[in-house]
Amino acid sequence: MQIQQHLRYKYVQKISVESMNIQQMEPQWERKVVMVLSLFVFITMFFPFVRAWTGEIHGRVVCDVCGDSSIGPEDHVLEGAEVAVLCITKSGEVLNYQAFTDGKGIYRVAETMPESDRWDACLARPISSFHEHCTHLGDGTAGIKFSYNRPSGYSHSIRPFVYRPLNPPLYCV
Repeated sequence: MQIQQHLRYKYVQKISVESMNIQQMEPQWERKVVMVLSLFVFITMFFPFVRAWTGEIHGRVVCDVCGDSSIGPEDHVLEGAEVAVLCITKSGEVLNYQAFTDGKGIYRVAETMPESDRWDACLARPISSFHEHCTHLGDGTAGIKFSYNRPSGYSHSIRPFVYRPLNPPLYCV
């Protein structure tokens, strides 16, 4: 009987010691959470976040039907023409974009990235025209190289890329 009481006393004593340890651990855990949250608040208040930067490059692709290097009533925009835009960022990364013209002959390339990685210099060049007659690239439109120094939210416009038919129509002569 004494042995049972002794074991029961030891068991009760062990449970009370464990409950004391748990109670002592709770304030320590709460302190750790408070410290982590305080550190997070400190970092977010005193260190700036990475600022986002957005840029856009756009242009037009047209068919110079008469091949006379002037826009006239016979000329039209090219839908579905492919344009490649290659950009180098401030951090030295090379980005390659592929764009197709819409029904108004306009292509667009846009990107949002950290300001420290924004575009530095770009090269836009026509790749192909899927028009049945206007498939030959005009003179001087092999590509346009430019520095991109626009602030965030602004776009850079590129002069039109011009395709011509292999044989201009008779009414052009």
